[in-house]
Parts: sequence; C-alpha cells; structure tokens
Amino acid sequence: MKILGIETSCDDTAASVVEDGRLLLSNVIASQVELHNRYGGVVPEVASRQHVLEIIPTIQESLVQSGCSFNDIDAIAVTNGPGLAGSLIVGLNTAKALAFGNDLPLIGINHLEGHVYANWLDGDAPGGSARGCGADGRVNGLSRGRRRRGLLAGAAAPVRVGAWL
Repeated sequence: MKILGIETSCDDTAASVVEDGRLLLSNVIASQVELHNRYGGVVPEVASRQHVLEIIPTIQESLVQSGCSFNDIDAIAVTNGPGLAGSLIVGLNTAKALAFGNDLPLIGINHLEGHVYANWLDGDAPGGSARGCGADGRVNGLSRGRRRRGLLAGAAAPVRVGAWL
C-alpha cells in the first residue's frame, strides 16, 4: 500500500509517499524560512498564500521522486490539525480534490500524533530523513487518551513528516 501524505499545518509545504506504512519513498519540502525571516516569524496569511503557490509542484515532485503516479497511490493522507487555519485549508482542499479526482480514500491526520509515529518510518528519502520527526504506518495510536489501531501516513522531512501526520 502506498500513501501520499500532504502537510501544510504552518509555514512549509510538504509531501511524501510511504509504502506499506513504514518505507519512506519520497520526502519533498518547500521551505518558507527565508520568506518569513524578514518578519521575524511566521505570518499566517503569507504562509497560506505561499502554500497555494507551492502545493502542486511539491506533490508532483514527491510523486516523481517515489517513482509513482496516482495510479500507484492507494490513499491520500493530510494534516487536519492542529495548525494555522489558512494553511490547513490549502492542504485539506488540495487533498480532497486529489482524492475525489482519483477515487482514493482520504485520511485526516493529527499533526501532533505524526511527530510520535515518525519513529516507525524506515529509509531516507531524497528530501531528507524523517526519523524521529513524523509518522506513518499501521501502528497503534493514541487518540483522546484511548488506544486505537489506525492507518496513518507519513510525510515530509525533519519536523515536517510529523507535522502533517
């Protein structure tokens, strides 16, 4: 099973493809660090507008790096919170459109749980290692204090993989 993960919870746009819940096939990040440095921190509206510009090229590059097309993808995972509202809207609406257009299931991922589950990812994708930062796979998770078995999907590089999960 291959899952395309999309992360836009704050200022960076990220996409990854994970196979069988653990193997990181690609990890692409469009960083906004330089853009926000001039303001001394993240400006939410600026971040949202940059996501609109970066999300499609980031997803396309992630698919290229993984050697996959949408025909190879079994589901799409996307950060559904917590995060900046405008940034989340860009990622969520893009993921919804891609899932609908490709007849794929859509999986909402809690940003904070993703940071925990990155420890189960194997491999270093071309965009960087996700080890210890985000999450993915068929693993036991925590949700509102209860254990659950779920399908979570990993995403982009240090801090970012966890962010979208």
